[in-house]
Amino acid sequence: MASPQIKEAAGHTGLEVELALEFVRVVEEAAIDSAKTMGLGNAKHSDRMAVEAMRKVMDTVPMEGTIVIGEGERDEAPMLYIGEKVGAPPPPDVRYEAVDIAVDPLEGTNLCATGSPGSITVLAASEKGGLLHAPDCYMEKLIVGQPSKDCVDLDAPVADNLKAIAKSLDRGIDDLVVIVLDRPRHKKLMDDIRAAGARIKLITDGDLSAGISVAVMGTGVHAVMGTGGAPEGVITAAAMRCLNGEILARLVVDKPELEERVAKMGIKDPKKVYRSEDLAPGKHVIFAATGVTDGSLLRGVRFFGDGIRTQSLVMTKDTGKVRFVDSIHVEHGPDFKVRF
Repeated sequence: MASPQIKEAAGHTGLEVELALEFVRVVEEAAIDSAKTMGLGNAKHSDRMAVEAMRKVMDTVPMEGTIVIGEGERDEAPMLYIGEKVGAPPPPDVRYEAVDIAVDPLEGTNLCATGSPGSITVLAASEKGGLLHAPDCYMEKLIVGQPSKDCVDLDAPVADNLKAIAKSLDRGIDDLVVIVLDRPRHKKLMDDIRAAGARIKLITDGDLSAGISVAVMGTGVHAVMGTGGAPEGVITAAAMRCLNGEILARLVVDKPELEERVAKMGIKDPKKVYRSEDLAPGKHVIFAATGVTDGSLLRGVRFFGDGIRTQSLVMTKDTGKVRFVDSIHVEHGPDFKVRF
């Protein structure tokens, strides 16, 4: 395989062409291994299985990768820690292009552990410097699809944003569905949404997959509002760059130690409102995800007698491709059968 260098070839970039399906393989294997723990009630075990599978497969991919968003700092996470180098060593006389990688090995660990819908394995990548190195803190978020991307404001009242979204979609506010994480901190937000006349879809986990669903027409979801993880916000931004949606976001820096950490990471204005292009500024962006449990966008892993079936989503910004990949992983034997 040619080295995944960032260069234009027939209008497409080497990084995106070479690595997109390799990253599908990474998220597929992580989904399969975590799905084997589905419903066992052990979220940490589910997450560990996804991390270990993702790390193992990633080290077979021909690239010079660096984890910029992972499971935590090196002392906290033995694998896929921030700053970890991943990828297969290059052959002699071949140089791989540097790739920054953000992972959420199992988004919705509790969903997987309890067998609930919406758990996925996720990876985003770009050229070096193409993803914001976000601190592990909370982030205010407002996520919308393409029709609404230029008419919302993170600091506007909830009712005003809902009116703008409704107008952009040519529908009434009472026809809008807003996804909100079911957390006590969102009580006022939920009150405001309901007072404006919109409906709420509460989720217990997984605001990343919720954000993706907003940018895909026909899912019946029109916005995501509320506070969630900053690392997930960066990965969501990578998806928005590929889907032409938008995330408006601001870090929640509410502790002195967090202020110090943010400053050390080179973030000069902790109150800055970020857009998708700020969080994932890379020219070459790849996003890949595989369903672990059934969700509104992806089906979960299905096991049958002679193999496993997965459904994945892979998107590349520069090539403008959004692929849904339905894979059957067969166990080779003299009598194996493929089921559809």
